[in-house]
Amino acid sequence: MTQTETTPVAAAAADERPRNLALPGNPRYQPVLLRDIFGYDNLFRSVAEVEIATLEVLGAIGIIPRPDIELLTIEVIELLCKISTTEVDAIERAVTKHDLRAWVRRAQEILPEPLRRWAHVPLTSYDALDTARTLQFVRAYESVLKPKIRETVRCFADLTRKFAGQIQIGRTHGQHALPITVGFWFATILNRILRNAAAMECHAEQLVGKISGAVGAYNAQAGLGIREYCGTKSFEELVLAKLGLKPAPISTQILPPEPLAYFLFSCVMLSAALAQFGRDARHLMRSEIGEITEAFEEGQVGSSTMAHKRNPINFENLEGMWLRTKNEFGKVLDTLISEHQRDLVGSSVARDFPIIIVNLTQQLVTLLRKDKHGIPFLLRISVDAAACQRNFEKAGDLILAEPLYIALQMAGYEGDAHEFVNRRAIPLATKEHIPLIAAVRAIADDDSEIWSALDRIPPELVHLFRSPKEYVGAAKEQALKIADAAENYLIVH
Repeated sequence: MTQTETTPVAAAAADERPRNLALPGNPRYQPVLLRDIFGYDNLFRSVAEVEIATLEVLGAIGIIPRPDIELLTIEVIELLCKISTTEVDAIERAVTKHDLRAWVRRAQEILPEPLRRWAHVPLTSYDALDTARTLQFVRAYESVLKPKIRETVRCFADLTRKFAGQIQIGRTHGQHALPITVGFWFATILNRILRNAAAMECHAEQLVGKISGAVGAYNAQAGLGIREYCGTKSFEELVLAKLGLKPAPISTQILPPEPLAYFLFSCVMLSAALAQFGRDARHLMRSEIGEITEAFEEGQVGSSTMAHKRNPINFENLEGMWLRTKNEFGKVLDTLISEHQRDLVGSSVARDFPIIIVNLTQQLVTLLRKDKHGIPFLLRISVDAAACQRNFEKAGDLILAEPLYIALQMAGYEGDAHEFVNRRAIPLATKEHIPLIAAVRAIADDDSEIWSALDRIPPELVHLFRSPKEYVGAAKEQALKIADAAENYLIVH
């Protein structure tokens, strides 16, 4: 059948074939929520929208005659939007050896005859492709990432409040450090989520499109008089307004890379915050620590041979997805430069950019996956208060070395109080199995300078040296402050 003999009905026949909705990246990680946007056979839908908006503006400003533009009906528009990537691939490989001209050829089979000659006028490929890519990322953010981030923030805020006062030993370098609370730990993760979510929103709002021609200088629009039809707004502004986008201040054949790169970087940073939670939690789930436990669902298996095991599979996946994501961002960095107004080197690389969104969505879906009772995984994590207490007590009151040495220094001890506690008091307390303050007193019996400083320490502080739990600082207050910040984020966003 020739191009002129094809009808919209005939053109629609291919739409009945099953669509390939595979997302970029590993087939194992395929968040269903992203299929409408990044599913393989849906990738040219946003290209169609750019091309359709261009036709509509050409009609609105009088370049396409009114009787002709009226043939761009809802039915025709729907058929254009259904052109699959598989169809475009077939035409590209067999005929055009060019993806966008393959789409144009397929679109011309659908468009009524008077409109066919206007397809892709006055665009260059990446007017359509780069602007379409922006649309995809904006929609992924608005319809998938943003709602999932809000749910995640809500869950972390609830956990932060719930465990704001639950004592826990803080850890630095894998060693017991100073007292915190479980809620404080949750708050450190929540704060990072909030910061990166705010950055993501900012950068999503700065994503732009382009309708500026083959080298970005509006050659066809200016040279052929198209701009003169447009009134106070440019042709580019009119087309992009239909798509809900703003134009880049200046572009080449492609968009300047920074807006999308910064947006994707904010996605990578959020992925890292979620991975931090995964790493912390899987270590806290270690057999010898046991402060945190993943929910273990009916029928779940921890090991193919060790029936007693309950592996932290979700916590591990959170960290693993970050490793995949941060390596994908290297591709974004590789496309920050191109040759003159553009080369083709980055084209194939940029097709992988959605993997960053896929991986981040996978992390969010993991955290929010509901059980049969509708409870998200995050809220099914259990905190073992007894284990927290047991681990807290392992180091005894040696964790009070910090306040003791600072108190001695503030009370007028003229030597190096840190050196004294480290070299003399702790070894004695450890050897004799006595409280640290008792070791200091024992040494003070033969050291008048220590005795004098110790005698000047206020009684309420001396009491603190016998109660490590009270040296929790502002952990609870800090946790609740971040939970309040999360509430404000949810109100504003």
